[in-house]
Amino acid sequence: MWLRVLIILAVVGLAEYYSYIVVRSALRSLPQVWRTALMVTYILLTVFLWLSVIFFRQIDWAKLPHMARNIYIAFSLGFAIGKVLVLLVMLVDDLRRLVVWLVSLAMPAKEVAGDTGQVRGMSRSAFFSTLALILGGTSLLGFIYGVSNRYNYRVRRLQLKFPSLPAAFKGLKIVQVSDIHTGSFDNHDAVAKGIQRILDEKPDVIFFTGDLVNNEADEVDGRYQEIYARLNAPMGVYSILGNHDYGDYKHWPSKEAKKENLDRLKQMQGGMGWKLLLNEHVVLQRGNDKIAVIGVENWSAKGFHTYGDMAKAYEGLGEQEIPFKILLSHDPSHWDAQVRPKYGDVQLTLSGHTHGMQFGIEIPGFKWSPVQYMYKEWAGLYREGDQHLYVNRGFGFLGYPGRLGILPEITVMELV
Repeated sequence: MWLRVLIILAVVGLAEYYSYIVVRSALRSLPQVWRTALMVTYILLTVFLWLSVIFFRQIDWAKLPHMARNIYIAFSLGFAIGKVLVLLVMLVDDLRRLVVWLVSLAMPAKEVAGDTGQVRGMSRSAFFSTLALILGGTSLLGFIYGVSNRYNYRVRRLQLKFPSLPAAFKGLKIVQVSDIHTGSFDNHDAVAKGIQRILDEKPDVIFFTGDLVNNEADEVDGRYQEIYARLNAPMGVYSILGNHDYGDYKHWPSKEAKKENLDRLKQMQGGMGWKLLLNEHVVLQRGNDKIAVIGVENWSAKGFHTYGDMAKAYEGLGEQEIPFKILLSHDPSHWDAQVRPKYGDVQLTLSGHTHGMQFGIEIPGFKWSPVQYMYKEWAGLYREGDQHLYVNRGFGFLGYPGRLGILPEITVMELV
């Protein structure tokens, strides 16, 4: 443990040292008054950032206005990640200097280009310093900009072909929503517009794949409950629980209080007209054709609490002639760990959980987010043989009150 702490402190110290050097260098050409004022401002912001991190648990964040919290979190993330980027760039520059120095020792008779080399009219060191400053500044501004995307819902459409889909269900229109995280919201009207976009799609059925709240059922009280209750579809609205719905990340006065909170959340979903699937399944029927919808509680292969029981949810299905099955499972790690190896007749699994980390790059032909180093399947459609997994990027947000590159998602699927 102490080794890990020392490594973290070393990285933080280096990041702060390099950032200080880069900022000081960038301000060098300014008049003395401006240079001093901006340097003091930078130091004060750095001190504020680390004090807020150290005393994070002592701050009553709930009493702060949503806007103040949003600005603080966006600024802190952008500021911290910007310093990490500065560290990476400046380490590359110092490694370059080290190589130049070692080569000069090995070949003293030869002239070795160090800082005398030019990159577009500036020394190499000045180039790296400028690059570090640009990347750090871009990170800070990017995360602040991302706050404006937190309600910028993106409708993603796809057609999925399944040979085993019964004829009566061809053309079935599904809307998947995931990870609402009501406790993070600060704008009823923006959320209501997102719900209306779902209704405008006129889906045959709606699936919600977990994390209605951050921790407490009270987050859904009042107007948000009314907004969610507007969701309806001819074949119903079906939901499951995500890892946050159990209240595992909050200190409760007693086990009974925690259980009461979860029971209340379950009752709320029923009151909104949602059918909550708790390790169980339902059979949807059109004419003589049937498909099954299986819903498991949270099941994770990545260290999150597992409450899901696939065997219980699947119970009785093997005795029926149902050629097509849809699984609702919050955590996509369930797919590789259990669904594919043991339940090969589940053709479509719908998950969420990752949010695409609310940060990344998505352009035609290229998709990246830091979350991919933890989750192999983290956003969009995946296929192995006849089995498909779709990972929704999330309707809401958690922690960082914004979206940078990975926008909130409403998924519209047509089965053909």
